[in-house]
Amino acid sequence: MSQNSSPTALVVVAHHRSDSLTAHTARRAAARLQAAGYHIDLLDLHAEGFDPRMNAEDQPDWSNREKAYSKEVHAHMQRILDADVVVAVFPVYWQSVPALLKGWIDRVWNYGFAYGRSKPRLAGKRMLWLGLAGATADDPIAHGMRSVLEVGLSEGIAGYCGFSQSTVGLLLDAEERPQRVDAQGNLHVGDAAVGAEREAQYADFDRRTVQFVDDFLADEPAAA
Repeated sequence: MSQNSSPTALVVVAHHRSDSLTAHTARRAAARLQAAGYHIDLLDLHAEGFDPRMNAEDQPDWSNREKAYSKEVHAHMQRILDADVVVAVFPVYWQSVPALLKGWIDRVWNYGFAYGRSKPRLAGKRMLWLGLAGATADDPIAHGMRSVLEVGLSEGIAGYCGFSQSTVGLLLDAEERPQRVDAQGNLHVGDAAVGAEREAQYADFDRRTVQFVDDFLADEPAAA
């Protein structure tokens, strides 16, 4: 647990606009975590000027797992170490995370820190991935998208780095205007909801966000 009397949740926002639905969802998730007793460390990658591009200073050295990476990366590493729970909130791009979040993982979840040791430094921490997708709930692509994210994020990243729990929450219907691609590759865009219907649509989005957070917290692994 962190130095605070309450557990810490590192909420990572991966979007370039502070007025985006992604940013709103991150704030909603943070508020729910705070209500559950968590201290919130809100990491807005774009607002803080994080550069997702790999560089020579932060390139892994496979012969030296004690390599000293850049000061920026070590500061981010410390924020992860101080957290009991990490929550990443992001738009789903090409059934994956955006470059901003992927680059944060590439540079910060680095060799010798997040992996490469017999006992991972991140062992026992918990991870929630909240991905916002434009696909509608009844779109056949949603099932495959969820599976791809689960394998890539929960197994390929969090599990590999020793997290005790990793959950992917796929928030569908994130577009203002519903859209889907048919079997022939044609894009079909529906009408945007307005008035009370629009308010109900986003209220339901908030409700689903809160439900993912609540289910994640309720699913905490039992102590060994």
